Amino acid sequence: MTAVDTSPQPALDLETLRSDLIAIADRMGGDGAPHTVRGDVLAHLKTVLAASRQEAEKQLFEDGSGIACAQRLSDDMDVMIRAIYDFAIDKVFKVNNLSAGERLALVAVGGYGRATLAPGSDIDLLFVLPYKQTPLGEQLAEYILYMLWDLGLTVGHATRSIDECVRLSKTDTTICTAILDMRYLYGEKALYDELNTRFDTDVVQNTASGFIQAKLAERDSRHKRMGETRYLVEPNIKDGKGGLRDLQTLFWIAKYFYRLSNRSDLVRKGVLSRAEYNLFVKCEDFLWAVRCHLHFLTGKAEERLGFEVQRSLADRLGYKSHPGLKDVERFMKHYFLIAKDVGDLTRIFCAALEEEEVKNAPGFNRLLQTLPFSRRSRKIRGTEDFVVENKRINVAGDDVFEKDPVNIIRMFWFADRDELDFHPDALQLTRRSLKLIRKALRTDPEANRLFMDILTSRRDPALNLRRMNEAGVLGRFIPDFGKVVAMMQFNMYHHFTVDEHLIRSVDVLSKIESGSLEEDHPLASSLLPDLEDYRRILYTALFLHDIAKGRPKDHSIAGAEVAEKLCPRLGFTAAETELIAWLIRDHLTMSTVAQSRDLSDRKTIEDFVATVQTVLRLKLLVILTVCDIRAVGPGVWNGWKGQLLRTLYSETELALRGGVSEINRRQRAAIAREHLLESLSDWPKKERQAYVDQHYDNYLLTVDIEDQVEHAAFIRKAMAEDKKLATSVFTSQFQAITEVTVLAPDHPRLLSIIAAACSSAGAKIDGAHVFTTRDGWALDTILINREFTDDGDEYRRASRIGKVIEDVLAGREYVPNMLAHKMKPRRGLKAFQIEPAVAIKNTLSNRFSVIEVEGLDRPGILSEITGALSDLTLDIRSAHITTFGEKVVDTFYVTDLTGHKITDPVRQKRIRKVLTDVLMGRGDDNPVVQVSPGLAKSGSRKAS
Repeated sequence: MTAVDTSPQPALDLETLRSDLIAIADRMGGDGAPHTVRGDVLAHLKTVLAASRQEAEKQLFEDGSGIACAQRLSDDMDVMIRAIYDFAIDKVFKVNNLSAGERLALVAVGGYGRATLAPGSDIDLLFVLPYKQTPLGEQLAEYILYMLWDLGLTVGHATRSIDECVRLSKTDTTICTAILDMRYLYGEKALYDELNTRFDTDVVQNTASGFIQAKLAERDSRHKRMGETRYLVEPNIKDGKGGLRDLQTLFWIAKYFYRLSNRSDLVRKGVLSRAEYNLFVKCEDFLWAVRCHLHFLTGKAEERLGFEVQRSLADRLGYKSHPGLKDVERFMKHYFLIAKDVGDLTRIFCAALEEEEVKNAPGFNRLLQTLPFSRRSRKIRGTEDFVVENKRINVAGDDVFEKDPVNIIRMFWFADRDELDFHPDALQLTRRSLKLIRKALRTDPEANRLFMDILTSRRDPALNLRRMNEAGVLGRFIPDFGKVVAMMQFNMYHHFTVDEHLIRSVDVLSKIESGSLEEDHPLASSLLPDLEDYRRILYTALFLHDIAKGRPKDHSIAGAEVAEKLCPRLGFTAAETELIAWLIRDHLTMSTVAQSRDLSDRKTIEDFVATVQTVLRLKLLVILTVCDIRAVGPGVWNGWKGQLLRTLYSETELALRGGVSEINRRQRAAIAREHLLESLSDWPKKERQAYVDQHYDNYLLTVDIEDQVEHAAFIRKAMAEDKKLATSVFTSQFQAITEVTVLAPDHPRLLSIIAAACSSAGAKIDGAHVFTTRDGWALDTILINREFTDDGDEYRRASRIGKVIEDVLAGREYVPNMLAHKMKPRRGLKAFQIEPAVAIKNTLSNRFSVIEVEGLDRPGILSEITGALSDLTLDIRSAHITTFGEKVVDTFYVTDLTGHKITDPVRQKRIRKVLTDVLMGRGDDNPVVQVSPGLAKSGSRKAS
């Protein structure tokens, strides 16, 4: 994007608009004060404003310039406010000559003062008084403000004398910044000039350090509030890191320190080179274009690039899909690259400030990351090419990289070894030397050894990987990594861009290795000490596991191919390269099996054993899986996923070591039955035997003995109290999961009704275990996501959900009404389209057919799916519910009502058709029937 003409001609003409307003008053006798006249004036102004915005949007589509659009909107607003001012003086208050005390200056401040407005921007006005408020001045300001408010504009305003402006600017940084951006709009020019002079002499002079400290502290606070990283997949274009506010902060500081009046003065003052200034304009123009399109699209001052608008914005901005990358992903990649450029400009700007010795105030060094005034330096052990200045590495000369390109990598290696920050000059030279990273450097053994040391550092590898990425080095040194820099995936599951996710996954491994995440990840923490010889393999596999995202080919397979070519260059043997490639090829396998398969089914473990083959591979894969899930984003990892992975790991390790018993299922069930009898030894013998006899083998072989004992107490208590419906709750803070166990008379649609009740209560279901006793009772355990940190709060919440389930099953609540009034779709879901998929697999289990469904998530979808399965006369034995952002991936282990697999092709086709219709929203409008206690006894699921 090239620099644009930043002086668009206003679409509105002041003389024409002024004449139009006067003509309206003249038609009514020349008096502009009556309400009827004001109403006609307001109606005309609304028409003019709408036409102005329509023309601005049309021009934005034609020339693509965001800055031009923002200035065009500002210029038109200037014309409207001036016309309103003149109309008020001439026709409303009918004043021919203002006295000295009545003259005021109308000043644009804030964003409006910068002469740039987005369609939904606030209009910030300052009414500058000569001495004190006069009746006419107050009435004039009030008339203008009410007219603007009635136009539907958001107006920020203040009415102050010059002395008040100066006094408040000294104590309030926000007011000071607003006045820093002031621009004469209308009225008494002499007042504006006096304020400008007083502000310069009484406020700005000799206070630059304090102002800059305040603005940078404000910036850091804003970044923290917005999420720290500039690579969030739903960024805030105004206040997010790398957004417009960061550019504005740079110009505020430059304007305050250098007293600039125009952006182009940044070059004249030597703050930026011509190329850097062009980059500044390019970034600003792109961000303004996106922001203006966003406001036009949403019809409001929306600043967040949410999923629901990204696709439309990509279309408005003219992006087209490429193989492997959707149009919206190309647009967002461009956005993130621009945000990265804003970060580069920030570093360059800080270096320029340092050269001007602007940081004498205490504490300013930390905020600007600049050197003390003395700039004393010391040598670095082992090199003459770099020096340390105030704990920051800097180049010893401008030719350091030119004479030896390996120094580009070596600088980051020294920074890691000595735990040094980077001097802005060093980063600026690095950025300007990226052309030196060519094939010779990429294949240099020393450069690759240094890089591997950085990647596998025992200090903070992510820190310097991120610095290398920010400087543009990482993508040049590893070109395949460069392809995923700033790449976003258009889904609600991944929170960060691909490159940021890869670096974060390395960071998670580093933290586990250091022991800081031992409580969260006990298994991975216990395995790592014995894998010292495989550290390099683990770190490299994590760094590369998603490196082939955005390609037409499956990214796991393509990523393994990248590793096979790259790893020998990085110093790995053929066997090590093969292991890394396998880890990348299968990096999703363990997560998929753990979350969507029945881990109590022996066939699940047998198939997974065939995949991993060795205990070493199993250990490496479980650690990689933990780090990958944890690095996806906040809230994605929880203890329940950890428990599933630990269960899969322990069962698989046992099988790999030959520890799985060869006794048949009937023998294992008999042993489990005896175990439960022994655990209930305090019960009367007859009662104990009767209770155990009611359970089928599947229950005894699937449920842990501790849970069996808990269930026994729960059922015994319910029967003693003659309850037909009962729920119990178990919370686990570590697993971040809550169990709600339901005891009820069996019914074919019971799980569907329970799912609907949970959804209406706002509970997100993660899984379900479904069992039936020989005497017709259903014992269903529903796993829901934890909402509260405190166990007491979570227990009360889960108990309320249990009460809702009981009320529904007892007929006291009507499910359709609950669904209609209490369930709302998650924000952003409408932006996505997922092709429904239904698969019926008979090879994943020896006893059950496994039905896998994928589709777009929506409230109540689990209830609809399970209801449809019941209508198809299928018996659900277990359900495994997984949500990846906007996509549901649910797995059901089912049989027909005779306990057999679904093998008939005609019936399979019917099942796929019905479930596909449900996923597409074409099913019955309300498949959930209302079940009364009597009805609940009328049908039953086939016992197992």
